[in-house]
Amino acid sequence: MKATEAKLLEFIKKSPQFVIPIYQRSYSWSKRECRQLWDDIVRAGSDEDVNAHFIGSIVYIEKGIYQVTSQSPILVIDGQQRLTTISLLIAALADKLDLLPDGNQEILEGFSPRKLRNYYLRNPEEEGEKYYKLILSKTDKESMLAVVDKIDIPRDHSFKIYENYDLFRVWLDEYSDHLDVVCRGIAKLIVVDIALSSDQDNPQLIFESMNSTGKELTQADLIRNYILMGLDIKQQSYLYEHFWRPMEIDFGQEAYTSDFDGFPLSA
Repeated sequence: MKATEAKLLEFIKKSPQFVIPIYQRSYSWSKRECRQLWDDIVRAGSDEDVNAHFIGSIVYIEKGIYQVTSQSPILVIDGQQRLTTISLLIAALADKLDLLPDGNQEILEGFSPRKLRNYYLRNPEEEGEKYYKLILSKTDKESMLAVVDKIDIPRDHSFKIYENYDLFRVWLDEYSDHLDVVCRGIAKLIVVDIALSSDQDNPQLIFESMNSTGKELTQADLIRNYILMGLDIKQQSYLYEHFWRPMEIDFGQEAYTSDFDGFPLSA
């Protein structure tokens, strides 16, 4: 395990792509978690004495059975919720800055709509899925890509992706006269960058132990991760697509954390 402190934006910018493995739970942050992040960003951006604000860890597999290198996608073990939420905020901020007059859109160095999208949401020289900085798991993937591409909502869209994206749009509208504060706050965010080696570290144990800063893992989450995490990607995909995903669809997004969570316990 290698752990280093990193500015969140620099960490995202230098990383080729973040991929959320299929065994990870869907995006689940509520308005409460988003509001806490927003308040922390505004507080940090408003206070010149605050040089940094820590928001948690990003844990990923660097090498081993997944053959991840510095030029390959990073498989995120913990930190999906933070990465997704920050990406939604950056997308909403870029949309807001688009509305400013030409020449005034870069209200802070590095915070123009084009730079925000090309540094933190896209890989502009790539094609296909490599074009996107963040690839989420099945339930959320197409919705996140639609937000980045600014296209219509997919038919089977992720409720949480659009709900939180709209929240940030509303809060940015309310903060229209202080967008520089928001930009400074985002620039001050730091994370602990934790690279795992799957042949030396146990991703499952680390994933479970480091989840304390986010929403509590459900029993369904733990069972899914326990079954899938130790398998190779081909086996993970087969079992998820043919067995686990159909159950997720049958229960639906709204019932996943209640009814579906009770299902493994009674099985």
